[in-house]
Amino acid sequence: MKGILGTKVGMTQIFDEENRVVPVTVVRVGGCRVGQVKTVDNDGYAAVQLFFGEKRRGTANKPDGGHAKKLGVGAPRHIIEMRIDDGDEFSPGQQITADIFEAGDIVDAIGVSKGKGHTGVMKRHNFKGQRASHGVHRVHRHGGSIGMAATPSRVIKGMKMSGHHGHARTTVQNLRVVSADVDRELILIAGALPGPNGGLVMLKDPAKGAKTNDGKGGKR
Repeated sequence: MKGILGTKVGMTQIFDEENRVVPVTVVRVGGCRVGQVKTVDNDGYAAVQLFFGEKRRGTANKPDGGHAKKLGVGAPRHIIEMRIDDGDEFSPGQQITADIFEAGDIVDAIGVSKGKGHTGVMKRHNFKGQRASHGVHRVHRHGGSIGMAATPSRVIKGMKMSGHHGHARTTVQNLRVVSADVDRELILIAGALPGPNGGLVMLKDPAKGAKTNDGKGGKR
């Protein structure tokens, strides 16, 4: 298992060898390093902590500031822990660069989706809505009945209703790496990634196994 942290720069398009347009998302991965390596003997499980970005050490809590001071770097702005099988290939302070992946690799992208605020049931849960015809009052986008009058005389837990939409951890699986530029610290991923431009994105090996990729943006 391998992975790297980066920020989503935005989307653009490139042309492949057959002059076909490939929509890609640009991820800037400079400044990702290993903060701590956890082992089964010491911690009960194997994992690696990835540090990304920096902030003033005085604004960090004592554990994060202590890790940064021990490594001789600024306090990390983001800390993500990733489970691994074996931590022998990682060491504290190790710099992780874009060459951890190469063109043609299949990865999972994890980020926080865009927040939509308070939305209705049609946008939040893809409800069909009421009929826009005779006999329907001004409730075309309402969700309809949410409970029974007598039994159980309450709204059942988990009922799909309007509410907060977005701003949740989101994983997009089996995306293809188009290119990895070590000098410019950029990784180009085919397709769209979750989150806004400037948001934190984690790229890692696929959790469910990569599907066969034809190398042209499609999967078969």
